[in-house]
Amino acid sequence: MNRWRGKTAVVTGAASGIGLAITERLIEEGMNVAAFDIQYQRLRDREIEMRSRGESEGRGKLFPVKCDLTNERDILAGFEWVAENLGGVDVVVNNAGITHYSKVIESDTDVFRRMLDVNVLAVAICTRESVSSMRARNVEGHVFNINSILGHEIPEGVLHRGWNLYPSCKHATVAMSSIVRRELIDVKAKVRMTSVSPGLVKTEITSGTPELSNLFERIPTLEPADVADAVAYALGTRPEVQVTELTIRRTGEP
Repeated sequence: MNRWRGKTAVVTGAASGIGLAITERLIEEGMNVAAFDIQYQRLRDREIEMRSRGESEGRGKLFPVKCDLTNERDILAGFEWVAENLGGVDVVVNNAGITHYSKVIESDTDVFRRMLDVNVLAVAICTRESVSSMRARNVEGHVFNINSILGHEIPEGVLHRGWNLYPSCKHATVAMSSIVRRELIDVKAKVRMTSVSPGLVKTEITSGTPELSNLFERIPTLEPADVADAVAYALGTRPEVQVTELTIRRTGEP
């Protein structure tokens, strides 16, 4: 990981859960992180907390960026800020994701649109802007898509019959990861592509969903730090090694 010290990462959905764990891990490894999230105050509070601990040798810095990932202008403004203030993007972690526990056949179009905007379109836009920055500067780069095992298979059982378009979105971003990897080869970019597909992770994604209130008690779950470990592992391999897909589950998860 030493070669990434002082470099810049963009992490989406960075204010909580997996995104926050990845953000903190990259900062520990010496990277500066532009943390994109609509929950800006959470990020500011975390930044203040980090500063109160004082500077630590070898640690990177947190740069909160308020960003509504359903709004392309917000995303483009975020990347413009990174270019002007941090010099460009070296690593992007497309982590932000939302779900809506309901049936496709009973949902309204606004639910579909919001899920597609955050889970698919924002991933494509952030990938495009990041790769453009990496290629323009001719630097080594890395793109991560935080996907899901639901992007590979949809298990049987009542539990898996209410995720709406979430599995469809994750199938799309798993496919996008493969497509982008091949495109990067075609243009001879020094950029690697990794898809990380975790099983159930203990985050706030199920908050406000009564049907899932005791989900984490019923099924063995990963911690956000486990996903951050996976990102650090793939990022730390030598440039000639590309970890294209990591699928991780908690031991005992069906």
